[in-house]
Amino acid sequence: MSGHSKWSTIKRKKASVDAKRGKLFTKIGRELVIAAGKGGPDPEVNFNLRLIIDKAKAANMPKDNIERAIRRGAGLEKGAKALEEVTYEGYGPGGVALLVQVLTDNRNRAVANIRREFAHHGGNLGESGCVAWQFDAKGYITIEADKVDPDRVFDIAVESGADDVIFGQDLIEIVTDFTDLNAVKESLSAQQMPINSAEVSMIPKTTISLSEKEILSNMGLIDALEELDDVQQVYSNLDISDEAMSAYEAKS
Repeated sequence: MSGHSKWSTIKRKKASVDAKRGKLFTKIGRELVIAAGKGGPDPEVNFNLRLIIDKAKAANMPKDNIERAIRRGAGLEKGAKALEEVTYEGYGPGGVALLVQVLTDNRNRAVANIRREFAHHGGNLGESGCVAWQFDAKGYITIEADKVDPDRVFDIAVESGADDVIFGQDLIEIVTDFTDLNAVKESLSAQQMPINSAEVSMIPKTTISLSEKEILSNMGLIDALEELDDVQQVYSNLDISDEAMSAYEAKS
């Protein structure tokens, strides 16, 4: 999980930059569209939609933007282009497994851009199914470590059904079966735990350790993929060493 934790920390910092550019709102808006299209526009019965609305509010996304995206997903906005949800799979330098989740209105454009970034950064776009078996869909909750009593978080999480609680320097990570995510989240919220994020995430079954140079090459590839407009999330089984993390932050 160490790689996952470090990426969560990085993405939390990136979110503030993306918010200034409006890019974060675009990505969250697309998530709202898909969630409303799959499960309906009512967050009381559509748990995934409720999670994304919480994410939108945490990012200070305007209420009108949220409601417009939900209406679009529910088919209530005329003239809106249909979005398609696609997952691409591939390998980064050193054989790192990568899952690239995409929401797009143009699949040909999306795959061409993704293939270009894989090639440019020394990776390979693979066939469907080539790496997905290395990941499990899990509930994933993060809480900023310096804002809570770790023992209390552990007790609440485990008693409400969490599979694992990992304590890091910056974040406490809580992993659940994806069917238990709502129960664990609600239990933490009821005890006023300041949840940083709660989502269904693709957690690697095992991680791969590489040299610092190869780690940084993979992080560069993931960064480039995440900059693409059609890309929503990139998941990897990369184990990021503390040395590589420091080198990456020094370059950022």
